[in-house]
Amino acid sequence: MDTDDFINIDNVPMLTIFPEDNVRSAMQYEPSASDVVIVTYPKCGTTWVQYIVAHILTKAEPPKNPAEYMLCSPLVELLGAESAVRAERRGPLITHLPLSNMVFSEQAKYIYVARNPYDCSVSSYYFVKGMTPRRVKDVSFGAFLKLFHSGKTAYGDYFNHLIPWYEIRNEPNVLFITYEQLKENTGEVVLKIADFLGDEHGRALREDKQFYEKVLQSSSLGNMKKVFDYTPGERVKALGELPPAKFLKSLESFKGMTIDMNAMHEGAAFVRKGDVGDWRSHYTAEHITRTKAWIAQKTKGCDVMNLWKDLDLP
Repeated sequence: MDTDDFINIDNVPMLTIFPEDNVRSAMQYEPSASDVVIVTYPKCGTTWVQYIVAHILTKAEPPKNPAEYMLCSPLVELLGAESAVRAERRGPLITHLPLSNMVFSEQAKYIYVARNPYDCSVSSYYFVKGMTPRRVKDVSFGAFLKLFHSGKTAYGDYFNHLIPWYEIRNEPNVLFITYEQLKENTGEVVLKIADFLGDEHGRALREDKQFYEKVLQSSSLGNMKKVFDYTPGERVKALGELPPAKFLKSLESFKGMTIDMNAMHEGAAFVRKGDVGDWRSHYTAEHITRTKAWIAQKTKGCDVMNLWKDLDLP
């Protein structure tokens, strides 16, 4: 775990594979009334909700090819704002950018997904570890947790990301859900998402049971692991190899780019375990003590941790 593996763009730590021009264009992009934007801190259920929303909006299972999928539902700061306005895009936009580093549109629809900080830290650890060069020797969870608590990992501080969205969770164009709610009551939350996207989408799922079951099946953990079994390196390579008809100017920096995953520590794929409570097998007593102190300091005067009052967190 090494802060040298990040670049700082307007006070947001980003992995070095993110082109600075694309990140800045994403920060300046103002979503339109037709845009659905999924916002999460990394490793909080992004891919899961993205897949559900893309399936509902397109009424078809999303593309399995990594590049095609990213064009259908782009991570805006990776592909640039150009990817958000291309005529062929049919799925939601994705971003991990903090609210303070993006243009909030009252016309667009936003789905924010929150995950408890204990499980989020563990999932983030495995992803960041897999993007950490082997020259970095200490890749222990304890080393990562120090970065996580200090906000010196991808996209910065967890609570600085979460709390601003928690404070506007009741805005009419914001749907605020938790990963844990989705895990416990998947079918119910899928319908809630569909209703938020538009009455016609909620009605379509309720009237077409086969479509509803297909959405649930395709977004199951087992299927998601099959679909997203590619590495970040393969994802970047696929972007650089798009045919001219589908290529974007914002993707020029990906041409010929390679990420030698063999030079990185072993990490995890985009979809890992998906469990609630996996933190228990990683946290020591010291980790818990440090994390409780960090949470108390970051949430002073805010009841955001009530989101997980039923989880028996430390």
